[in-house]
Amino acid sequence: MKQLISVLLCATLATPLIAQSADDLTPSGIQAPIRSVKLIEAGGAAAQVKRVFFGQIAARETVDLSFEVGGRMVMFDAQEGQFLQEGAQIAALDAAPFERAVQRAEVQLTQAERDFERSQTLAKSNAVSTAQAQDTQTARDLARIALTEAREALDHATLIAPFRALVASRLTPNYANIAPGQAIVRLHDMSEVRVEIDVPEQMFQMYSNAAGIEFTGTSPVFSGGVPLELREFNAETQSIGQSYRVTLALPADRVTPKLIPGASMSVTARVAAGDDTATTLPPSAVMMAEDQARVMVYTPDKSGKQGQVAWVPVEVSSSTGTDIVATGLEPGTLVVGAGTQLLREGDTVRPFNGLSIE
Repeated sequence: MKQLISVLLCATLATPLIAQSADDLTPSGIQAPIRSVKLIEAGGAAAQVKRVFFGQIAARETVDLSFEVGGRMVMFDAQEGQFLQEGAQIAALDAAPFERAVQRAEVQLTQAERDFERSQTLAKSNAVSTAQAQDTQTARDLARIALTEAREALDHATLIAPFRALVASRLTPNYANIAPGQAIVRLHDMSEVRVEIDVPEQMFQMYSNAAGIEFTGTSPVFSGGVPLELREFNAETQSIGQSYRVTLALPADRVTPKLIPGASMSVTARVAAGDDTATTLPPSAVMMAEDQARVMVYTPDKSGKQGQVAWVPVEVSSSTGTDIVATGLEPGTLVVGAGTQLLREGDTVRPFNGLSIE
């Protein structure tokens, strides 16, 4: 681990980030200007481990709707890319055959009830046997079931949107003869918009407890970050990359028609370091000296506009190979973020607050 951290630190020495001016090259005897340094505050936001993932918008579910009965489709009112409200009619079959089936079942039920009543009267006078009377009762019950099925078939001749949906594609042309179960239209359930990201196995095992993870999504659709809520994760790794699929949900008040399945969204995951003295630092902020990691701490003077720097030993670790977690710093301590190889113990520096033109 220490060898890996040493490699990361050495790689940053070639690009110092301390702001300098051309006056540093002045002849000897002329005092060089005070250097500006980038400072990182220990604790707080710096104590969080942050990772950014590429995410894609996904629907809550994607289903292919079909008729439970067969017939000729005479109405298909669904355009690809159109949003449909729950309960909206999408397609319909020719209702005439189903209406005739209902009428036929009603007539048969009327006849069956009449036969049953006549058989009951004859059975009381022993004109027919009890078995014959029971047969007419069975015929009446079967006629009732047939009428119920005919009415349900008539209801199923109309295709209704079961949720707030986005029409993904039309799978069958209008006026075609439809078989039961044949896919008609593919719908995205947009009652809740979700975001899917792939998390590497190592990180997934490290932060399997999602209670302390804060997810934020960014997209050109929004002016700022949007908080995301964990919904579920796939318990099997992807075939490529050995990663887990994690599904997040957007707040209902931030959903917009511009968010359609397949659109990209950057997802930032922030995890508390778990230690009040732990601070996530870039490799450029840490130096190795005699197998001991150290950082340069900035202490402001009374004016607050400048101060001195001093080396402080810290314990370091790196679970990802990119960022370094340093422990042993009090919360609020100001650490020089880059260019420490150009500074000496006790140098006077000032905080770098960005470039300005005077």
